[in-house]
Amino acid sequence: MKEAFEGTVEKIIFQNGENGYSVFSFSCSAGRITAAGVLPGASRGRRYELEGEFRDHPRFGRQFAFTFFKEISPDSADSMASFLGSGVIKGVGPALAEIIVRYFGKDTADVIMSHPERLTEVPGIGRKKAAAITEGYREHKSYADLVMALSPYGISTSVCMRLFRTYGAQAAEVVRQDPYRLAEEAEGFGFQKADAIAMQMGMAPDDPKRIRSAVIFALNSLSDSGSTFAKEDEFTEDLASRLDVSREAVSSGIYDLIMDGLVVKEKLGGSAILMHWYLHELEQQAAGKLFALAHAPLPHISGSADYLIKKSEKETGISLSERQKQAVVSSLQNGVSVITGGPGTGKTTIINMLLAVLEGTGIKTLLAAPTGRAAKRMSQATGHSASTIHRLLEAAYIEGEDRMRFMKDEDDPLDCGCLIVDEMSMVDLVLLSAMLAAVKPGTRLIMVGDADQLPSVGPGSVLKDIIGSDTIHSIRLTEIFRQASESAIITNAHAVNRGEYPVFNEKNSDFFFMEKADQREALELIKELCSRRLPAFYSELDPFSDIQVLTPTKKELLGSRNLNRELQAVLNPPSDAKKEITFGAVSFREGDKVIQTKNDYSLDWISMKDMQTGQGVFNGDIGIVRSIDKETGKLTVIFDDERLVNYDISNADELDMAYALTVHKSQGCEFPVVVMPVSVFMPFLTTRNLFYTAITRAKQAVVLVGRSRICYAMVDNNSVEERNSGLGLRLRRLWDYEYGDEIL
Repeated sequence: MKEAFEGTVEKIIFQNGENGYSVFSFSCSAGRITAAGVLPGASRGRRYELEGEFRDHPRFGRQFAFTFFKEISPDSADSMASFLGSGVIKGVGPALAEIIVRYFGKDTADVIMSHPERLTEVPGIGRKKAAAITEGYREHKSYADLVMALSPYGISTSVCMRLFRTYGAQAAEVVRQDPYRLAEEAEGFGFQKADAIAMQMGMAPDDPKRIRSAVIFALNSLSDSGSTFAKEDEFTEDLASRLDVSREAVSSGIYDLIMDGLVVKEKLGGSAILMHWYLHELEQQAAGKLFALAHAPLPHISGSADYLIKKSEKETGISLSERQKQAVVSSLQNGVSVITGGPGTGKTTIINMLLAVLEGTGIKTLLAAPTGRAAKRMSQATGHSASTIHRLLEAAYIEGEDRMRFMKDEDDPLDCGCLIVDEMSMVDLVLLSAMLAAVKPGTRLIMVGDADQLPSVGPGSVLKDIIGSDTIHSIRLTEIFRQASESAIITNAHAVNRGEYPVFNEKNSDFFFMEKADQREALELIKELCSRRLPAFYSELDPFSDIQVLTPTKKELLGSRNLNRELQAVLNPPSDAKKEITFGAVSFREGDKVIQTKNDYSLDWISMKDMQTGQGVFNGDIGIVRSIDKETGKLTVIFDDERLVNYDISNADELDMAYALTVHKSQGCEFPVVVMPVSVFMPFLTTRNLFYTAITRAKQAVVLVGRSRICYAMVDNNSVEERNSGLGLRLRRLWDYEYGDEIL
């Protein structure tokens, strides 16, 4: 329940100078309480009104977690002296504050704000010092004014701080003049928040500023859900309905954005479409580069492909099927090729044969994958070094930009004759475009992946688009090899992909179903499996890194959020030997398994393998909390690829627990054992390709817990997430233009 208290800061317990997060003893009508929240410059003796609610911290006891504050202006000479001497203004300590107040008394605030030149009357204060005092005081007052101006609209003090950092003293005026600027320019702000403020301010529903912001937001939202474009008619109709304005108003806003170059309109696939200019540029570039690479002359390889394969088969002991040979030959003869297939169909065998053949002909080959886990697995399977695509492209963060820059590009391309990329189903349009920019003509590009898995988290449907365009040489592998066919995980995965029900609990199987109709009972069984039964049965496995719970959803009893809380309690319980710290609703503890939930291009890391440094931690990276420093409010995470990263409260909200992951978050990962709840979830989450993706994450065992009838329903539900993605259409258009067919 929300409460408000007016009182005085008695003692600072903890304070982060960078982001303003403070914990302090607060004297008010409720007595002396411990308050925690964002309160920049909090110091002993300053008075505030705090609004929030009491919470019981598992380790630190009862705290008043406040989300809004209002500073109470000094109303006496003593309180003004206390305020000025509290450290709010750099260079003004208690002694100087007393002297200033002694000179100007009740007029001190007016002198500082309106007549700063008079400060030079105080001994020891020159013009430079007077200007600094006035600037510091005005900055503090501007921030206080901003909080006062925005708190009626439900904007927290932490968001106010971000706005103040973005706009400075003009922040409140920016919000008053055009609240929609917040949605476009202020980190952590969205259209809904800006729109709520604008509506409370009395802005008209069809104001051009509102329409403009809504169009950009809607296109960005489509991108967040995987689409790269919107069909104009559907988009205009839907947005007009949601904004409760006319179609003409939306069309006018779209036209203005097109004239400004922020939105692109064109005809693609027989429809008029709208695209954000950035995605349009990337999609055009990616299609053009793929087409050019596919048709560029290749360096000559001495010897026929058949001869080279036979020679390598003798030298390596690898024996290829006819379909695998076709895949190797296609990869050697074409500038761009795709190899796709489910588990156990020999994709890794083909990569190993390609490496053997290419090494024998002196062609330098690089290996890459989208995630650290996938790259590590690729290295282990081939015996060759593999890196993440980001590291291969030498990703770097440029201050002041919100996108990653890659040092490898057209001007400084990758030094190789062949690039093999695994787990291509995870690669989105943004990463594809960056990768293609760094591949020089004449380089063989071989893309490997399972096209039947869930699509990438980011925009585009890259692998499916490329295969579906029928313009790039693609080989689909369907034969399951003998050793792989002995695994029920693999045979069941292929059965599910064909729409057939999996077979459970056979003798010597690695695929199990444990029936639990009640969700609470299923939860308790999952906890027992992860903490006791599976580690005992698979004694060589690490419960943290080798056993992974996957679930279709974040919410509900069997969603990742609750599962993480429950699993943390049994797998990494509180201990005097383990420090912990709370950020938002999550308490992190030393030893916790965590995941990065968004791309952060500015985070610094150091590699524990070779001590190299770099920037950028990416959505889906999994690691372990190595240490926590409560005094500075920082925690250190070491990720799977042995990068060490420091977090504080300003970016800790990018971390979440990883004892349980959604299936979408698990893409590109492989775990020895996967445990998955199968229960009543939303229909769009209980689909065949989600189930297929989940079970193909497991190497040694799959354990399903819940209702078998729900499992069968998932197999029957073959609805596929539809994305509007134009890469395949653009490739086909280039092909038809080049070879004289009808242009799409």
